[in-house]
Amino acid sequence: MASQTTSQATSSTTATAGGRAASAPVTLAVIIGNRDFFPDVLVGEARNDLVKLFEQLGIRSVMLGPQDTKLGGVETFADARKCAELFRKNRDVIDGVLVCLPNFGDEKGVADTLKMAELNVPVLVQAYPDDLNALGVSRRRDAFCGKISVCNNLTQARIPFTLTSKHVVHPNDASFRQDLTRFIAMCRTVKGLRRARFGAVGARPGAFNTVRYSEKVLERYGISVTTIDLSEVLGRAQKLDGDPRVRAKLEAITAYAPAPGVPQDKLLQMARLGVVLDEFVAANALDATAIQCWTSLQQNWGCNVCTCMSMMSQALMPSACEVDVTGALSMYALSLASQLPSALVDWNNNYGGDEDKCVLFHCGNWPKAFAPDTKIANAPILGSTLGVENTYGAMEGRTPAGPLTYARFTTDDSAGVIRGYVGEGTTTNDELNTFGHRAVAHVPRLQELLRYICSNGFEHHVAVNPSLTAEVLAEACGKYLGWSMYRHNDISNR
Repeated sequence: MASQTTSQATSSTTATAGGRAASAPVTLAVIIGNRDFFPDVLVGEARNDLVKLFEQLGIRSVMLGPQDTKLGGVETFADARKCAELFRKNRDVIDGVLVCLPNFGDEKGVADTLKMAELNVPVLVQAYPDDLNALGVSRRRDAFCGKISVCNNLTQARIPFTLTSKHVVHPNDASFRQDLTRFIAMCRTVKGLRRARFGAVGARPGAFNTVRYSEKVLERYGISVTTIDLSEVLGRAQKLDGDPRVRAKLEAITAYAPAPGVPQDKLLQMARLGVVLDEFVAANALDATAIQCWTSLQQNWGCNVCTCMSMMSQALMPSACEVDVTGALSMYALSLASQLPSALVDWNNNYGGDEDKCVLFHCGNWPKAFAPDTKIANAPILGSTLGVENTYGAMEGRTPAGPLTYARFTTDDSAGVIRGYVGEGTTTNDELNTFGHRAVAHVPRLQELLRYICSNGFEHHVAVNPSLTAEVLAEACGKYLGWSMYRHNDISNR
């Protein structure tokens, strides 16, 4: 049985084993529905439309060919079996399914294919619009109606699915390309989170009960955590005198961000630490880390780890402070959805009397994509008790005006589930006179969001990303991963 696969692969930056950002192909399985008393020619036309579109967008596809069934469509149970068999053979590369209805389609054929294929990936349902001047027998589609029947059958079969923004839409319509882009981001997010691997470096700070989490709940959803004691990291770093990897890491650090006034010996300490962290990530194929960033590190190693964390987050290997593993999960989810670096911030200060604005802050380890003017400095707050000379490696910079998506996931141990909230806003250029990594955020109905956060016991940390991807995260995590989700400013929540 033949499959149709475009030769070009979409450039989709994801975190791979070892955490490095890489381009990976996106592959969609395609079901073209057909119903016998509608014009068959529409099926062949739809297949050609999709092949051309996928070539333009660099998407790989797995679909029946004209030699497999009538025009490559799915109409009968026998067609569904052939299609499901093809999908099962390509299960390891399929990221999502596109159901295409050039006419009314066979509702049972679509549902039977997905049930037998057992792919467990996101499904997008698209239906062609009719032409008012072509409602005769030779060109009539009725996909407007057929889509409702297909969705009804998928609902009966408990197969989750995603809808296009328009009920019926031609593949060449600009809105469908946007739908497809969002859907691919959703597929990437679901796939990445189902097999995510996180590293926890050290013990959480004793005063931070807020970052406690359940490894067992995460494992239930396919997310694993590998731990290492901070003493092991520092012990290995101490033995790196003369190691050429330290010199290379030092060069990478100084090339990453300016470090005015930072002593050379402190930069060298950061480099040693960075080598060991990179080794830990690679050895365990980690996607993200959460690190004990205070106070043992300053007292026993004499510098902050923020610069190393910033560099990892910039490379789409998110690194969260204070061993906030579910904070790292939140950062990673945002980066999967947007393909942009994420930061972990505190919901930190009110912004004067503006009830829809607040200050985001950390001392700080944000990726420089989120704070382009970032530089290596020290941490004045920690320095007040630990000695400023022991806090070099913290960073400072300001986030400029731009789009903002925020997200927070946590483990609800009593219910045995992962729950979270997502939403969108903007960062602004409003005046802000302080140190560290900092931003002013405008979030519509912020007071309502803060009440939700407090009432539901969420952490004070939140992951942020310079994108608008709340819809992708809410649907990927809620509909396809089964997490309990709240999307702020979603009209359905009101």
